Amino acid sequence: MSTVPERLARLRQEMKTRGIDVYVVPTADYHGSEYVGEHFKARQYATGFTGSAGTAVITASEAGLWTDGRYFIQAEAQLAGSGVTLYRMGEEGVPELRDFAAEKLPEGGCLGFDGRTVSGTEGRAFRELAEGKKGRLAVDEDLVGLIWEDRPSLPSGKVWRYGVEYAGRTVGEKLADVRREMEKAGADRHVLTSLYDIAWLLNVRGSDIAFVPVVLSYLALTKEDCVWFVRNDAVPEDLARELAETGVAIRPYDDIYAYMSGIRPGEKVMMDAGSVNYRLCTSLPAGAILLDRANPSALMKAVKNETELAATRSAHLKDAAVMCRFIYWLKKNVGKIPMTEISVSDHLAALAAQQPGFLDLSFGTICGYGPHGAIIHYGATPESDAPLRPEGLLLVDSGRHYLEGTTDITRTIALGPVTAEMKADFTRVARANLNLLYARFLYGCSGMNLDILAREPFWEVGADYKHGTGLGIGHVLNVHEGPNGFRWRRSPDRTEHAVLEEGMITSDEPGIYLEGKYGVRLENEILCRRGEKNEYGQFMYFENLTLVPFDLDAIDPAQMDDREKQRLNDFHREVIEKVAPLLTEEEAAWLREATRPI
Repeated sequence: MSTVPERLARLRQEMKTRGIDVYVVPTADYHGSEYVGEHFKARQYATGFTGSAGTAVITASEAGLWTDGRYFIQAEAQLAGSGVTLYRMGEEGVPELRDFAAEKLPEGGCLGFDGRTVSGTEGRAFRELAEGKKGRLAVDEDLVGLIWEDRPSLPSGKVWRYGVEYAGRTVGEKLADVRREMEKAGADRHVLTSLYDIAWLLNVRGSDIAFVPVVLSYLALTKEDCVWFVRNDAVPEDLARELAETGVAIRPYDDIYAYMSGIRPGEKVMMDAGSVNYRLCTSLPAGAILLDRANPSALMKAVKNETELAATRSAHLKDAAVMCRFIYWLKKNVGKIPMTEISVSDHLAALAAQQPGFLDLSFGTICGYGPHGAIIHYGATPESDAPLRPEGLLLVDSGRHYLEGTTDITRTIALGPVTAEMKADFTRVARANLNLLYARFLYGCSGMNLDILAREPFWEVGADYKHGTGLGIGHVLNVHEGPNGFRWRRSPDRTEHAVLEEGMITSDEPGIYLEGKYGVRLENEILCRRGEKNEYGQFMYFENLTLVPFDLDAIDPAQMDDREKQRLNDFHREVIEKVAPLLTEEEAAWLREATRPI
């Protein structure tokens, strides 16, 4: 196995051969997916950094990795000695990636990237950067692919039907909805590349990305026809026939580029340049008109229908039983039987697999004990796997896909005695979570309006956390979906300014992370609901979906006011009422104690 410095040397040789001065390697597949399959982990191969988000920039003499606050600690450790410099995005004095690329690109130079893995919007910005230096782009080759030894092949999983009894609407109804939006926009054709949107639109699921039940494909829609570009062997014959009856024709995955070349001059083609790759965007023939709009399906799938909501409530009840059994087992047995971060993660997965309708985890479980809890997206390895002791804090961020819906929950658990500092931090995180959960707000607010409710307990003492407070949750799709979310400032690649609509499900996950000591995060999923309407407007509120207690062994009631205590008691009352009937008598007795009023 070659080292990162050896890979960079070979990549630089390929760059030199082609006259490329600056080469950009994002974390991306051909569809703008947040998480990618093994075949597409080019940035990981080139730099050695394994986090799910980050972009590398390589020149003849330098290599940099830009990533966000979730990964600073992990990236610093993984990049040590690699020859790759960590650039902490958003930190004072850290250059923006494009500014760095512009500085390093010589006059008349060449900037390169695989045009299939950079969005149309980002590619256009790089093109303007190169033109500003009277240079050029090189986007037709995957240079990392040329040097990648034993690169994993493209995935080859099967597609399966996701029944309307869980989806709530038929394929025909969804296609009609999108066509109505096309008509409003004056579009003749809509090209869709988001794997999540395609799966939702066609009521299908797959297995081409770990923990994300999607299939690599493209889709093109006109007023009369619908073409799904997907591997022929991925779709069972009976499903292909059903889709054909709905007007969906299947063509090979790679035919999308030939299809694009057949678009006639004058046609108005609706695509989201923020997610459609640069190669596809630039494949539009001369004379065709690009309508750069958000995919209509993005908002449609974010607003869950009543069938989806009823199903997801069922999924969360199942999941609450799993998590309560897990926490009870953990507290009862820690210090009595051998436990490590990996072994308890495996135990949690085994408990979930016993539930009817369980499909898969919705992401790799984050299970960090002590100092590992301060690594926001920590992933235990055999080398880092820490043994658990009956003391301190264990942070477990986990989620599961059931036929009925998707869950994402974080609980920080006291395994025994905890310090006063730990209790103070845990209580602050609990207050922050409950502030947002019990929010009342006027329709028209976005996550940017409400984020302060969660951060205020931190900001009042000059603290903060380096991640968003919450993201939208998909329905047996990607555990993170837009356009809804909670974040205090707007970023160019996110949509936290989107209005919170009834039916949107968003995570509520404030946290605090003390490097080298411990981390605390508490996460619930919350459903946006319509409340009273009066002379001041339409009021909205959140319905809690996640029915697992906050650990009272780590709460300091003295730091909570009466309203905060009441909120915690109300939350715990709902937990015991709904979850206790699903547990054994012994487990239910523990839960009653764990949800006792404070």
